[in-house]
Amino acid sequence: MQNSFVEINEVGLRDGLQNQSRPISTADKLKLAEKLIQADIKFIEATSFVHPKAVPQMADALAVLAGLPALTPENDVLYTALVPNMKGYENALANKVKSIAIVLATTDSFNEKNLNMSLAKTRQVCAELISTAKKDGIKVRTYISGACACPYDGKQEATLVKSLVDEMLSFGSDEISIADTTGAGSPAQIHEIFSLLLKDHPVEKFNVHFHDTRGQALAMSWAALRMGLRKFDSSIAGLGGCPFAPGAKGNVATEDLVYMLHSSGFKTGIDFEKLIEAVAMAETITQSKLGGKIMSWVKTQQEKGRSLGI
Repeated sequence: MQNSFVEINEVGLRDGLQNQSRPISTADKLKLAEKLIQADIKFIEATSFVHPKAVPQMADALAVLAGLPALTPENDVLYTALVPNMKGYENALANKVKSIAIVLATTDSFNEKNLNMSLAKTRQVCAELISTAKKDGIKVRTYISGACACPYDGKQEATLVKSLVDEMLSFGSDEISIADTTGAGSPAQIHEIFSLLLKDHPVEKFNVHFHDTRGQALAMSWAALRMGLRKFDSSIAGLGGCPFAPGAKGNVATEDLVYMLHSSGFKTGIDFEKLIEAVAMAETITQSKLGGKIMSWVKTQQEKGRSLGI
């Protein structure tokens, strides 16, 4: 299969855990990170420098970054931190982060709830962050949050998404993530959005970030694959949810996405059996029953002593 390698960016440590009501210790977050790395995941969104009163689960951002395995020839993981403003960026830079994620929502309502800024102000802050990061040699990914629908204002037009993408790329963002933050999108909507975006920009510039609130995340992932996308966010065990997007459930489960990709002839470099160990760790540290759609089959195979090989 031509261009069969798919890059998986694991967001469980950040987007996955940020909405958990039960506090997760730094030590437990690092245990989960270790399991993800053992599964050969190479891209991890590890934490975010948001105000601890807004997202208490991310209050230990400095400790998480300090505790992550050091980069070596054997451990070449790219760790990313989400930063909402310049103060967050300065914290990330001081902790030797080489990749940041920034957020721009599609509406005033969502930006106000998420970042306490208007859409216009958020665009300005993003421009400043991108410019500063470029000077410092830091990779920047810009999330276009609520790309399919705003949790307050409903469905968004593909033309609006394109205008924001055009602007962020013109500022110098290295990558754009089209984020269905509420899980309200559809495969047809992804086709519509990327039909516009790919007229003017190379597919390599894009990543997709899908939530599974309405059970459409895998179908939307397949639609993105058919459009040529090869960069995907996912969250171990389907963890996730946005504190500022009412009703948003977990991200597409990493184990579901990887299984679908591998069984369809794509490659990720990820060890599926070790990925299942990370699912178990996620359940342990959250004290919750978790896991993607594939887990019922996995457990049946394990009970019968069968391999999970694909």
